[in-house]
Amino acid sequence: MPPIADHPQRYAMTNELHARPAAQIRIPSVAAFVAIKPEKNAAQRPREDDRAHLLDLLDRHGAGHPAPESTYHTAEVGRHVLKWESHTEFVTYMAYEQGPTERPFDPASFGVFPDDWLTEAPGKRLTSILFQIEPMPEEESRIHEKLMEWFVPESLAVVRVLDGAAVVASDFRIDRAGHVRMAVFALPTTGGRRVGRIVQRLCEIETYKTISMLGLLRVRAMSGQMGMIDRELSRLTRAMNEPGSKSDETLEELLRISSELENMMVESSFRFGATGAYEALVNQRIEVLREGRFMDRQTLSEFMTRRFDPAMRTVKSTEARLAKMAERAMRAGQLLGTRVDVERSAQNQKLLESMDQRADMQLRLQNTVEGLSVVAISYYAVNLVSYVVLPVAEPAGLSRGVTLALIAPVVVLGVWAMVRRIRRHFG
Repeated sequence: MPPIADHPQRYAMTNELHARPAAQIRIPSVAAFVAIKPEKNAAQRPREDDRAHLLDLLDRHGAGHPAPESTYHTAEVGRHVLKWESHTEFVTYMAYEQGPTERPFDPASFGVFPDDWLTEAPGKRLTSILFQIEPMPEEESRIHEKLMEWFVPESLAVVRVLDGAAVVASDFRIDRAGHVRMAVFALPTTGGRRVGRIVQRLCEIETYKTISMLGLLRVRAMSGQMGMIDRELSRLTRAMNEPGSKSDETLEELLRISSELENMMVESSFRFGATGAYEALVNQRIEVLREGRFMDRQTLSEFMTRRFDPAMRTVKSTEARLAKMAERAMRAGQLLGTRVDVERSAQNQKLLESMDQRADMQLRLQNTVEGLSVVAISYYAVNLVSYVVLPVAEPAGLSRGVTLALIAPVVVLGVWAMVRRIRRHFG
């Protein structure tokens, strides 16, 4: 028993660093590569579909199956060695066969992947590559002649890699058979593992470059909607300072625009983030190749600077623009919300003043009613008291008029005192 217990994921974490070893490709060889990605929700795709598709190809050649949770597998399928990898958004298949070919970049080399099997793939082809791997000729002019025959010179990128161990070339165009062509000329002393790493890096550059362009396509699809929202946001911002504008309606429209921008950001956040990550991988894979110039041809870095980097800058600028538009809409909504609050406060102040006036009027009316009620009660009270006092006053020599004149002030004063006492008690 070990003196200390292992972390439950120790072996998994260590094995992950060695999970994708490079293929061992000898010279000369041909290789076919394909990356398959679902059109939507690729990161949440059911991985069992990828595995079932792989097993279908393996079963056609009687090859062994990978472990249930494996993301990497290598097997022999006929004359080819098959390498399968599962990534976040896509899966890749590469099959290579040792030996020369009579026809460079022969589409038949892709026949290792049957047409009916490709048709049943759980996704669409993201990219596919045909590799022509040959020994490096002693004369550089011979390499140049072949490249001029195989590629489009205008977009051709050729570099020496790994301190001159090989020369790689591609124009990154899709040929008539639907594949990107890549050539590798390696020194005879270059080992199979090193050639395999070169091929793997080229596959990664092409795959990550291609999937990064999805961010540009997303930007182009959003540009029209963003332009419309930007114009509407500017119109609403100007309307805030126009006299007679209805703040409540303007605020409602700003909230709608803010919601729309937030929704666009949520829908695009994954693609923008993935595009930035894939761009970094492309640049990193080119860097590790340690490229050097071959004759006067452009390097991979120069090709990416001219063709790839502008697209990535467009994606980044659009992402920043979308974030700034959302901030503008939020600030405008906050300002307008403050304005609405001030207007409502003014309305409430006027309402309170009106209520004070009505309360004052009601108080005056109440005092008037109380005065009238004192008079009315006093009138009836005097009559009632007169019935009691008059029979006594007349024998005493007091007339009816004098008697009423004497008792009226007393009764009125008593009624007034009684009313005030009642108002103080309930008041």
